[in-house]
Amino acid sequence: MQLVIGMASTCLETILCTNIMGEIATSNREVILFYNPNSNIAKKTLAYAKAEGFPIRDVDIFKTPFTGTQLEEIASSLQIPISELANQDHPDFKAHFGHPVLLDDDWIKILRKNPQLIKEPIAMRGSKTILVKTPSDIIKL
Repeated sequence: MQLVIGMASTCLETILCTNIMGEIATSNREVILFYNPNSNIAKKTLAYAKAEGFPIRDVDIFKTPFTGTQLEEIASSLQIPISELANQDHPDFKAHFGHPVLLDDDWIKILRKNPQLIKEPIAMRGSKTILVKTPSDIIKL
């Protein structure tokens, strides 16, 4: 798998998770779950949420890539720097990036081009956002 740092500046608007400005459109009526379909914790969280009857909008981060604005919004909502959205323990990250000191724009480029490096699943409901560590964390929303 090749990791990419550079990218063209584009904005993809999707009806799944954005409004016209590229910001994430959230609601108190449903949970948005951003997930990697290859992640066991994500699969279990999605199954748990559906079994508990949560109204859920599941967003595969490979099919619906984040914009830079969305990554900034998620980091801000989680009250963490963008660099902490990256799973720096991921083998691909270690192999290609080591321990870099980067600007926020560089982190955004890395995460947009390499979504497998994003810590996930991420759940949002209204103004609350959590980084899911166990499937039952979803009830915190």
